[in-house]
Amino acid sequence: MSTSTLIAVIILIAVVLIIIAVALWMVARRRRLQEHFGPEYDRTLEDEGSRRAAERELRARQERHDKLDIRQLPAELRHQYADEWSNVQERFVDRPDAAVGEADQLVTRLMRDRGYPTDGYQQQLQDLSVEHGRTLEHYRAAHEVNVRSSGGQATTEELRGAMVHYRALFEELLSNQGGRSRADGP
Repeated sequence: MSTSTLIAVIILIAVVLIIIAVALWMVARRRRLQEHFGPEYDRTLEDEGSRRAAERELRARQERHDKLDIRQLPAELRHQYADEWSNVQERFVDRPDAAVGEADQLVTRLMRDRGYPTDGYQQQLQDLSVEHGRTLEHYRAAHEVNVRSSGGQATTEELRGAMVHYRALFEELLSNQGGRSRADGP
C-alpha cells in the first residue's frame, strides 16, 4: 500500500471517528436535557415544533435561570409559609374559589421569596421549568382552574384538584428542593 493511500485511509478513519464522537456527544446532550427537564422537554418540543428549537429554548432557560439568585428559605420562614398553607386549606371548606385564589398568591409569594421573578405567568413557567419541570404540570393545571374560577366556571371538584396541584409545587418550593444558593456553586 502506498504512503498516499495509507494517509487517505487514516484521514478517512479520523473523520469517521470525529463524526461518531460528535453524534454521541449530541445524543448525550439531548439525553441530559430530557432527564433534567422531564415532561417539560416533550412539552417544549411540541410547542417549538422542532428538536433543535426546543433544545435551544431549554438551554436559554437554563442560562437565564443560572443568572437568578435562587435561594433557600430560612427554617422560620418555611414554618410561616407552612402555617399559611394550612390556613388556606382550612378556608377551602367554606370558600373553595377564594382559597384557590389565595393558594395561587401564596405560591407566587413563595416563588418571589425564593428568588424567582414573578412578573408574568409564562415567564414563571419558564423559570420554574429548569428545576421544577416534573411538578410544573401541577402548576399549569392549578392556574388554569384558578383562571376559570375567577369567572365562576370551575366546579368544586376542579377547585379541590387545583388545591392538590398547588400543594405539589408549594411543597417542593418550600422544602428547598431544586433550588441552590449562590454559595453552592454551579
